[in-house]
Amino acid sequence: MATTTTQARTVLERFPAGSPRGSWPAEEYAAQQRLQGQPAQVVMHLPSDTFLVVTDTPTDP
Repeated sequence: MATTTTQARTVLERFPAGSPRGSWPAEEYAAQQRLQGQPAQVVMHLPSDTFLVVTDTPTDP
């Protein structure tokens, strides 16, 4: 029996996928966050057609 777990992620920023530059703004933002010590990655949210910059670590509001 396969088991799956869901890990909570925090969305740091959203970028429209229809941008002329594609995912570049999201990738640049994620790189800036990583330079500051925040492990960030870019994922595509298909239902909203948006690139999300997310982290698996909790952030303060």
